[in-house]
Amino acid sequence: LNWFDERAWYPLGRIVGGTVYPGLMVTAGCIHWILNTLHITVHIRDVCVFLAPVFSGLTSISTFLLTRELWNQGAGLLAACFIAIVPGYISRSVAGSFDNEGIAIFALQFTYYLWVKSVKTGSVFWTICCCLSYFYMVSAWGGYVFIINLIPLHVFVLLLMQRFSRRVYIAYSTFYIVGLILSMQIPFVGFQPIRTSEHMAAAGVFALLQAYAFLQYLRDRLTKQEFQTLFFLGISLAAGVVFLSVIYLTYTGYIAPWSGRFYSLWDTGYAKIHIPIIASVSEHQPTTWVSFFFDLHILVCTFPAGLWFCIKNINDERVFGKRICLIAIYCKVN
Repeated sequence: LNWFDERAWYPLGRIVGGTVYPGLMVTAGCIHWILNTLHITVHIRDVCVFLAPVFSGLTSISTFLLTRELWNQGAGLLAACFIAIVPGYISRSVAGSFDNEGIAIFALQFTYYLWVKSVKTGSVFWTICCCLSYFYMVSAWGGYVFIINLIPLHVFVLLLMQRFSRRVYIAYSTFYIVGLILSMQIPFVGFQPIRTSEHMAAAGVFALLQAYAFLQYLRDRLTKQEFQTLFFLGISLAAGVVFLSVIYLTYTGYIAPWSGRFYSLWDTGYAKIHIPIIASVSEHQPTTWVSFFFDLHILVCTFPAGLWFCIKNINDERVFGKRICLIAIYCKVN
């Protein structure tokens, strides 16, 4: 984290720890140190070469655990087999691919699994484990923003579906507070979780959840008419305060606006007009229909069936699975 590379951008140099996500380098370094401590002599180059294939196996295990929580053990085994052979992930997990995605996909799947486990059990232990996995994800890849928006969306949808429970309250309240503190320990991230628009949805859902829980607490202490009046007033007031606060802080410059990549999600032509360098990156281009078949293979056929079963047999955790599917479709076609 304190590494200063005097050979990069010579003669100015570069503070590596504060300008990159350190998770990939720290992971490779820790594995190398552990192996040498056990007197297994392995060159650091070999660790870097085989890091992505090793983590692809861990990704299959985490996918099995996630799908088992969403459905059953048989579905988990099939999901693990599918992700092991899907071409889109193979390209990110080949030997010699020393890139952030090599470890980040595992961290992404494992965080999802621990979140679903937290919602099902309402256990602080599982939620803390989820926060630690999220912390590792933050250290590894900028795609952690997807998690910190998807989990609040899951909680928000549960509130709209009137599926609020003590389990959801404990899981999200603990995740947001502990996860926020842990994510700010990464030098490259710093104060972004409280100063960028990409993270404001999580803060808004946290405030909304506290207001909703407080109204539920008052429910048994008021008449039905009084509670309905206070409920709509409280929810409207909380949402209004959060919305106006975000607008004010964004206008004053305390909260940074959405980045160009996120604007491109809402307006697909934004990058071409305003930020051509983003549009020039191939992974930011709209996906062609042929790519779906080349990247997903047999999953093109099994995906709609799995989504249908999640919708037909709905519960708290399958709402999360459904959110992942729908948002993945939207992001893929954009």
